[in-house]
Amino acid sequence: MKPVSVSKGFVEQFVLGEGDLRFAVKDTLAVAGFPTRAGCRALENAPDAEHHASVVTTLLGKNCVLTGKTTLHELAFGVTGINAWGGTPLNTRFPDVIPGGSSSGSAAVVASGEVDFSLGTDTGGSVRMPAACCGVIGLKPGYGVLSRQGVMPEESSLDCVGVFTRDAAVLRQTMTRLGVTVDEPLSALPAMSFLSVATPEIDACLRAFLEQHSVQPRDARLPLFADAHRAGLTIISRENWLALNPLLESGEVSADVASRIRSGADVSPEALDAAEQIRRDFSAQLDVLLAQTPLLALATLPELPPTLSEAQDPLSVVNLTRLVRPFNLSGHPALSLPVGERHGRPVALQLVAAKGHDGLLVQAAEWLTQRRRH
Repeated sequence: MKPVSVSKGFVEQFVLGEGDLRFAVKDTLAVAGFPTRAGCRALENAPDAEHHASVVTTLLGKNCVLTGKTTLHELAFGVTGINAWGGTPLNTRFPDVIPGGSSSGSAAVVASGEVDFSLGTDTGGSVRMPAACCGVIGLKPGYGVLSRQGVMPEESSLDCVGVFTRDAAVLRQTMTRLGVTVDEPLSALPAMSFLSVATPEIDACLRAFLEQHSVQPRDARLPLFADAHRAGLTIISRENWLALNPLLESGEVSADVASRIRSGADVSPEALDAAEQIRRDFSAQLDVLLAQTPLLALATLPELPPTLSEAQDPLSVVNLTRLVRPFNLSGHPALSLPVGERHGRPVALQLVAAKGHDGLLVQAAEWLTQRRRH
């Protein structure tokens, strides 16, 4: 499975039974007996983990079979998924397009059919973005819904364990096994708002998709949306500096990732305070909108994802997260759903729900994908 998988030998320990689901996990989640390297040469000699991450333990106790760990953008700090040391996973449906970061391998193994679902992490779009690039479903639950025990980095006010699947039925099964309540399938979608923030071509594509399903969303406004993206960048920069800067002493962190880590040292207390104020204000603004319409729809990516050759400078594509990162800041659950292609590149719809309503996103994905097949 190289370069998608960095560790083998899991599946031989189990025999698949009826109802079992095969899964893989991003190599920032601990798996007992295997090192956590996070796609970074500086962690090449990391010791084997003594315990599974909490979510892995839960799934193994719920008829799920772990088949491997997946590669990622180095130290989960990038959006392209390109990794010269750990390997860049093949985006099987769109081989010229980046697999997306940082959970690139987790999206790729689901898209290729190697597993039924996979786990990634999402600090600033790192599940939803690769899901959009690889043409699969990616769910970022609300902050704190799934345990981060045994997940690298240990401390984060933004990061969430998330799930990739090819279809909504498996997403329902996975979230249920993880202890998240998903009510019975919807007979109709609840009211929806639409935020026009991508290129006109992508927004038109998404509106056409919704209209095909007889969904007529209201126009939405979130005045603090761009500020929330910038505030999220400020906070992740500081938190990753605190978590990752000891690795820089090895000299084995790639130049672009090392540069991003170092930038966090310059984040002032005043900048952090301002970012936290935006977090509170934006979250409240979003709560008001979602009280009026239980679902918010917008693009996952602001433009079509770049090709591998177009994305050789990782720092040039950081703004691809500007439509996903605000919901890490606010802590609301968000899901990316593939809806089509333009010019041979994937287009994805992002749905956002109120805190505590993660199950509604699963139901909405079911409703939309079932009607797409008929």
